Amino acid sequence: MPGVAPRRSAGMWIALMFFVASVPGCGYTVRSALPSHLKTLAIPVFVNNTVEFGLADDITQALVDGFLADRHLRIVQERDADAVLRGTVSAYKNQVFGYTSTERATEYEVVLTVRVSFRDMVKNRDVWKEDALSVRTTYTVVPVGTEPAKTETDGRRDVIQKLADQIVSRTVQGW
Repeated sequence: MPGVAPRRSAGMWIALMFFVASVPGCGYTVRSALPSHLKTLAIPVFVNNTVEFGLADDITQALVDGFLADRHLRIVQERDADAVLRGTVSAYKNQVFGYTSTERATEYEVVLTVRVSFRDMVKNRDVWKEDALSVRTTYTVVPVGTEPAKTETDGRRDVIQKLADQIVSRTVQGW
C-alpha cells in the first residue's frame, strides 16, 4: 500500500524526536568550579625574584584586572578574603627566537615563570598550586606584512596577559 510507508516514517520521525528531546544533553557549558563558599579574593603583590623592574607589580595588576572582569570573585583586602592568590616571579627571559639568513634577529621569545598558589582561607587549604608555571610568547622586531615591528615591552605585556588569563581560568573554571 502506497499510503502506509509515509505514515510509518512520520511515526518513526515523531518517536525519534521524542527520544532525542528526552535524552539529557551533553552540551558544553562554562560554569565556575569554585567552591560555593569562596566569594572574595585577595591578591597581594607578587614577589619578584628577577631583575626586571616593576614586573611583579604588572603581573599583580593584570591578575586584579582579570578577576574583576571575570566577576566570580570580589577583590578585597587580605584580612577580609575567603581566598588568597600568592605568587613569586621566578624567571623572566627575553631571547632571540628567529634570524634572517644573515643572522640578524627578527623574532624574540619572552618566557615568564612563576610560582603561584590559590588558597582557601576558610578551610585553610590550597585549592591549587604550581611551583613552575611558565608562559611564553613571541614578537617580531621587523614589520611583517601590515603588522608593525614590536618591542620587548609589547612582548612583556602579552606574556603577562597570557599568564593572567591562564591563572584566572584555572582558578575559576578549574582548567
